[in-house]
Amino acid sequence: MTEFEGIVPALGQALSNRGYSELTAVQKAVLAPELSGADALVSAQTGSGKTVAFGLALAPTLLGEAEQFDEARAPLALVVAPTRELAMQVRRELEWLYELTGVRLASCVGGMDYRTERRALERGAHIVVGTPGRLRDHITRNSLDTSQLRAVVLDEADEMLDLGFREDLEFILESAPEERRTLLFSATVPRTIANLAKQYQRDAVRVTTAEEQTQHLDIEYRVHPVASYDRENAIINVLRFHEAKNALVFCATRATVTHLTSRFNNRGFSVVALSGELSQSERTHALQAMRDGRARVCIATDVAARGIDLPNLELVIHADLPTNSDTMVHRSGRTGRAGRKGVSVLILPNNRRRQAERLLANAGIEANWSKPPSADDVRRRDDERILADPILSEPIAEEEQSLVADLLERHGADQVAAAVVRLHRAGQSAPEELSDLAPQDLRKPEKRAPEAPRRPREDFDDSVWFSVSVGRNQRAEPRWILPMLCRIGKITKREVGAIKMQPDETFVQISAESADRFEAAIGPDRKLENNVTVARVDGQPDLTRQPSATAYADKKPYGDKKPYRDKKPYGDKKPYSEKKPYGEKKPYGEKKSYGEKKSFGDKEPYGEKKPYGDKKPYGDKKPYADKKAYGDKGPYGEKKPYEPKKPYEAKARDEGGKPKRAYPDKPRDVPEGEVRRDKPDAKRALNPNWKPGKKTDGKPAGKRSGKPVGKTGGKPGGKKPFKPKFAKAGTLDRKGGTGSLKRKSAPKRGA
Repeated sequence: MTEFEGIVPALGQALSNRGYSELTAVQKAVLAPELSGADALVSAQTGSGKTVAFGLALAPTLLGEAEQFDEARAPLALVVAPTRELAMQVRRELEWLYELTGVRLASCVGGMDYRTERRALERGAHIVVGTPGRLRDHITRNSLDTSQLRAVVLDEADEMLDLGFREDLEFILESAPEERRTLLFSATVPRTIANLAKQYQRDAVRVTTAEEQTQHLDIEYRVHPVASYDRENAIINVLRFHEAKNALVFCATRATVTHLTSRFNNRGFSVVALSGELSQSERTHALQAMRDGRARVCIATDVAARGIDLPNLELVIHADLPTNSDTMVHRSGRTGRAGRKGVSVLILPNNRRRQAERLLANAGIEANWSKPPSADDVRRRDDERILADPILSEPIAEEEQSLVADLLERHGADQVAAAVVRLHRAGQSAPEELSDLAPQDLRKPEKRAPEAPRRPREDFDDSVWFSVSVGRNQRAEPRWILPMLCRIGKITKREVGAIKMQPDETFVQISAESADRFEAAIGPDRKLENNVTVARVDGQPDLTRQPSATAYADKKPYGDKKPYRDKKPYGDKKPYSEKKPYGEKKPYGEKKSYGEKKSFGDKEPYGEKKPYGDKKPYGDKKPYADKKAYGDKGPYGEKKPYEPKKPYEAKARDEGGKPKRAYPDKPRDVPEGEVRRDKPDAKRALNPNWKPGKKTDGKPAGKRSGKPVGKTGGKPGGKKPFKPKFAKAGTLDRKGGTGSLKRKSAPKRGA
């Protein structure tokens, strides 16, 4: 089929040139007559061709009856995508779809040169593709004119809301004309998307394809339960088993991406990394290396879970569990696109089984549970690929016959075949040996019987005991001993039975079929970690000693001496009377008497020292009586005698009964120097800031701000600042005593 009904002829020709023979379900749905010119909320499976779908839906709105676009001026359509990679991919898809219409496209994405994008917008564009943040930036700076927009498309709208772009989307939609057409495309339609559509769309038509309600049939889901320490080895075996042209490994953190990239590079895989910490150019080069075949494995975070389209992507591996079912769907949707088949593998640590079961149930995915490929499985698959290689069945060319005959004659057919096998295996990473899991770890969720009680750990029919060199006194706990044994001994917790704690050692029960493998994994030094060693116990260990109530009793007795109860009782000792009496000791009097010591009187008598009287007698000093006697002063009675004060006299009053003023002929506020300074009226006249009780010493006040008193004009006191006086323009003058020459600047022209 080379013609497509209901499609603009130029776009139909582009589809035919691209190799399309039939449209997908979502592409047919957007071309329905009831969607002509109407708003739409479209949900479809990832990889179902949504980009081409909204490209076909936009054509009648943008072109109308014309077959080609007119001269590019202000943009007619705006496509918003959550990530830079998806925006650039959308632009590439629209370029080939609108190639015959003379369209001019422009992109506005974060991480690219802003000036280049602005010049492209100034030259004019029919369709603009960008990320929310950069588009809002261009609108705010008036470099993107949205007045002529006829349609706005939100691609992967749910992802944009999850990434926190709600405010940017609302700003973009509010800046566009109200008569525009709004199309929302998403793999899932949560409540947030429905609310956004209700707010910014007019009578939107809900489009749901039949495939959305069923599991993606082009993707095969597999779950490989593994021991936690075998996760990376299982990923290596899965990559080697499938030998996909392109494989995508999803991790939860950037640190895991860096770690796996380094390890896989060392193992000989051609690997690139993709995470949010990389620059735009690095991310673009990584994806281009995958498309060109220079790299086969891409290790990425969830930044690559939306919209990334790699044509040869055949395998998706979930190294870490997705955070929710939507992320699981979008990760897996990178493969199985456009009718191609793909495989999605979930590497499941055995301690995350319940979480994985809920995740798959919420996503509506029914997966195949099986062991990861073993080393033998990988080698057998390599042999099958060698035998099925089409190069072995191609006819021998004429120019090759002489060389083939020489090889067979010199080396023989067996040697030549061996060389072919060696050349084929050269450069390939060797597969890893994986530990075996218990059968119950491999059962599918629907076959599990939750009501059946688990087997007690102590009930091992055939087991071997091991002794670990740490116990209760070293603060050992089963919660860290068990993971250490499983990680280093290459066993699972199902193969470990009872764990018996002792004061200075711990006895661990391990199943007999796993004991030899456990010893081989530990090695001959029997060392686990941090000087913790393990040793095999012959037979049954002595577990009769029960832990006491207190930790002190479990410790060894102090100094290895006999315990206190083994000592003889107190009564067995000899009585006190059997000891020698106190009187048998040497009497006190036999010691050297005190009198034999040199007597005090043998020392030089005190009287031979220089007598005190040789000093200058005190009486030679000037006697106290020579001083001027106190009585020489004037007698107290010479003072003026006390005279009583004059009796109180009533103040004179004028005719109105008021007291007369001291100076009735002078006004209350008088100039300085004409009134007495000791009167309140004079103080108020001289100091406007005067208040009762505040001393001013009769000096005029300064400014009201409390600065020191200065001139009467209110300026602060202190030394008068130096202010040079300049002469007329062009002359020199020495001022201020500094001896410096000061030149006054010449007047301006026209002054």
